[in-house]
Amino acid sequence: MSTPRGIRNNNPGNIDYNPRNQWQGQLAPDPKIEARFARFDTPENGIRALGKLLINYRGKDGMPGVGGPGIDTIVETVNRWAPSVENNTGAYVKAVARAVGVTPDQVIDIRNPKTLRAVVVEIISHENGGNPYPASVIDEGVRRVLT
Repeated sequence: MSTPRGIRNNNPGNIDYNPRNQWQGQLAPDPKIEARFARFDTPENGIRALGKLLINYRGKDGMPGVGGPGIDTIVETVNRWAPSVENNTGAYVKAVARAVGVTPDQVIDIRNPKTLRAVVVEIISHENGGNPYPASVIDEGVRRVLT
């Protein structure tokens, strides 16, 4: 069995490469290795980018009638992260909400370390068919998000 792309790229959230994003630890693009997705020097820096994006979503327009202003629920977060044209977004939303211990449309504080960690771990699991990282790697990635 081959290693999932997100793990190979140290990009466990499968973040698309965008030259405007100068993520900490992001490697230069190399279309021979990876044409679409960002690559990172360490999984901790890939997790950091994942978490920073989730926090940045808070300032974006959410779904009308869901949560408060901005993206502040699991259903809004996952719909932004994993568009339904590429994903079974309904299943994704249910998995993340279950991992966090909330309903999909319940307002969350993504800056809360426990909440952020739970969302990050479930995104990693969903994007890669599991989470291969020890707790120490996840914890360090989340720490880098919040510092």
